Amino acid sequence: MKTNEAIMYQTNVKEIGQDAQDFSEIKMAIFFGDTAPDALRSSCYLIEVYPVNGVIKPGMSLVIDNEDFEITAVGHEVQRNLVNLGHMAVSFTGKQQAELAGTMYVVDKELPIISIGSTITIKE
Repeated sequence: MKTNEAIMYQTNVKEIGQDAQDFSEIKMAIFFGDTAPDALRSSCYLIEVYPVNGVIKPGMSLVIDNEDFEITAVGHEVQRNLVNLGHMAVSFTGKQQAELAGTMYVVDKELPIISIGSTITIKE
């Protein structure tokens, strides 16, 4: 990592809901902290909730383990959801305009394999 890259957020996956990987069919991964509602837990990658150090913007990077995904659009609820709930939906479609308020969009790539212990980082 270059020394001028500021890490804005970093967490680890601690549990994987039984249906979480099904969302790869629509190129989406859903992350949620411990407060995930029971109805959604099975669809989520459960993460530790940590503070967010700054504002998430297009052009930054979402890094899952060692794979880098440029952020292309950020829904207006992403920041608040991540800060308050550890919740973030990530769409791997490369859309330039956020269609869903709670979704972060990243470059159109295959979803990485996300495992228990995977590191999720947002950096400038």
